[in-house]
Amino acid sequence: MPDNSPYAESTLVLIGHGSTLNRDSAAPTRQHAAALRARGVFGQVLEAYWKQEPSICGVLRGAWYPRVFVVPLFISEGYFTEQVIPRELGLGVVGAPGFERVRRIAGREVYYCGPVGTHGSMTEVLRRRALEVVEKHPAPHGVPLPSDVSLFIAGHGTGNSDNSRKAIEDQVVRLRAMGLFHDVHGVFMEEEPRIGDCHRLAGTRHIVMVPFFISDGLHSFEDIPVLLGADPEAVRQRLAAGSSTWINPTQEGDHWVWYSRSIGDEPHLPEVILERVREMVDSGGLE
Repeated sequence: MPDNSPYAESTLVLIGHGSTLNRDSAAPTRQHAAALRARGVFGQVLEAYWKQEPSICGVLRGAWYPRVFVVPLFISEGYFTEQVIPRELGLGVVGAPGFERVRRIAGREVYYCGPVGTHGSMTEVLRRRALEVVEKHPAPHGVPLPSDVSLFIAGHGTGNSDNSRKAIEDQVVRLRAMGLFHDVHGVFMEEEPRIGDCHRLAGTRHIVMVPFFISDGLHSFEDIPVLLGADPEAVRQRLAAGSSTWINPTQEGDHWVWYSRSIGDEPHLPEVILERVREMVDSGGLE
């Protein structure tokens, strides 16, 4: 462990969604936890999940150190990061009376940090994902210029929190401001505009869909390809065979459609996690 690490006597807890149906859902959380353990910045690095073990509600019992930083590996400041996770940790609900981002729980000082998905570097991650998938998989007529591409950022959306879609909308504004792509839109699984609306909204014949999800779970592997127009049975067969559930590019009507990976395996995410911890320290939440 680095001798000068200010977190040598601290525990880091990474919170992922997890899944009982898809073991790969936890892969990004495990990847980044392992990377941070290898760097030796924290005295201890733990993982916890909403939908699988180890659970969020019990993770603090395994913390060795009296100071614990909790970083959600989630996209938005929405339902899970503002209600579910802090409630399970014993912090209350964000915005409710009595909620505090720093609270003493069971003899430990717990610091609840912001989610990784709202970090400013995510704009560059989304831009790069969009360009990479087109360059890696040329259309029969070649690789379109970014100025001839309609970029769509796909999110889940939910009626449980108005903030859930804000992370998508913020990225759309930033990507439009770059002036790189012909047009940029946010689309959702459970809110309007829907993912399937991309064919109506696209201003070009080249559609690039980037799922703004941490993990490539059933939403990104199965649900979104079907919403984009893929045959459900073909998607299920490819998924069972371990093959890609979307063939890049696929022609759907007048459009050529590319579909990229989720953003959760980005190798720089451990730096984002550290930045979230530093922000908590710099905000005055740490003595």
